[in-house]
Amino acid sequence: MTLPADPTIPEIRTALAPLVAANAGFDGWTAAARDLAADGIGIDRDVALLALPDAVTMIDAWFAHIDAAMLDQLPPDRLAAMKVRERITALVEARLDLLSPQREGLRRALAILAMPQNVARGAKLGWRAADAMWRAAGDTATDYNHYTKRAMLGAVYAATITVFLDDESAQQADTRAFLARRIDGIMRFEKAKAGFLARGMHRPSLSRFIGRLRYPAV
Repeated sequence: MTLPADPTIPEIRTALAPLVAANAGFDGWTAAARDLAADGIGIDRDVALLALPDAVTMIDAWFAHIDAAMLDQLPPDRLAAMKVRERITALVEARLDLLSPQREGLRRALAILAMPQNVARGAKLGWRAADAMWRAAGDTATDYNHYTKRAMLGAVYAATITVFLDDESAQQADTRAFLARRIDGIMRFEKAKAGFLARGMHRPSLSRFIGRLRYPAV
């Protein structure tokens, strides 16, 4: 990212995030990683501290960078030609490809987010990633489906990351096979849920029946 002449704090945070992540594999999510990133793009270290004051903020900014880069790689016109299953698979795989160069930094980031004081923040970041993927895939649900889809994809994504971190197979073949199986499970569940709801629309309603007994049609 090329910074403007007088960048704002959010712009500085966005520019620093991937550079801090590149350093985090060696230096952890520390002031040293942030300072090296700031030096690399000519940002005053004190200004970088304002933009990224702590490890969790650094990780949050990096994950936001991954969200944006994923959407850049898979714009709407490209996703439109795919089926829903293919869209979700492509989006998760794009994230894995983006994360792959910083696998050790990711491992350290997840260890930090697993700390008791950071669990809620980690869950929020996982939800944000799942929401970004479903929105990119074209999901517009606003009822409980909105929540169930994101909860399931979030769980699948978290499990896939666990496999990914230790995957030594060529081109992460083991991770991709694991992901394919889990997404197949999501799609089967969504299909079964849709069938159940469709059948439910035609079932007799006890409340309507009682209502008719109390208020018979004239």
